[in-house]
Order: sequence, then structure tokens, then C-alpha cells
Amino acid sequence: MAFSSGNDSGGPMAEINVTPLVDVMLVLLIIFMITTPLMNHRVKVQLPEAVVDKKEENKKIPPVTIAVTESGALFWNDEPATRQLLESELSVEAQKSPQPPVNIRADKTTPYRLVNDVVKIAQAQGIAKVGFVTTPPKKGQ
Repeated sequence: MAFSSGNDSGGPMAEINVTPLVDVMLVLLIIFMITTPLMNHRVKVQLPEAVVDKKEENKKIPPVTIAVTESGALFWNDEPATRQLLESELSVEAQKSPQPPVNIRADKTTPYRLVNDVVKIAQAQGIAKVGFVTTPPKKGQ
């Protein structure tokens, strides 16, 4: 098998023939130009319009705050509370529509099992949104 460049030196040809590469690329370009509009076929559906009451949208429901100290003392909106009072108040709040969110504040050193007990009480009474209040991080951290 001999390679010849057509010159007098008789060495292999150093040029690459790009014509077949260009032909393949043009064929692929044409195929993609034809198939791309076909891939965007969607079923036309008329979606219903939502009616939003602006008065209800502007009403912000204040959250209920439950505080738990390191010793296990409970506070309902910064008022001392017992477990039974907490259960009854949460069941009342769960019946409201829309439900207010429940925020739990706990000391840094409060054992997690005490916080977990409060979360379980809230869930058992039917509260859907339970959140935790923390201190925002400082700018340098």
C-alpha cells in the first residue's frame, strides 16, 4: 500500500481532506433543521384563569410562637403554658382556615427531644406548618 502526494519527493501527503467532513455536517444540519420543529408539538389546551381575592392575599396571619427552655418549660406566645394547654390551643389553631404557621423557639442548650415533643404535639393536633426560629448568621461568617 503506497501513499503518494503527487510530488517528486515520494513522501506521504500532509494535508487532510475536509470535504467529506463538511458534507456530513451539512446533512446533519439539514436533518436537525427539519426535525426540531416537529419535536415542539404540544396539545393545545385552554387553561382556566385563577381568581385571586386581593383582600385575602393582603391579610397576613400572624404566626403562633412556642418557646421551649432548657429546663423544658413551655411558653405559648410568650405566656407560660402547660402541655395540656399547648395541645388545646394548637387544636383550636388547627381548626382555623387558613391555619397560622407555628414557630418554635428553643434555647441553644435545649435538648432536641424536648423540641421534638413539641413538634409531635403540633402534628398530632393537625398543624400543617411548623418552623424553627434561629438567629441569622453574622455578616462575616
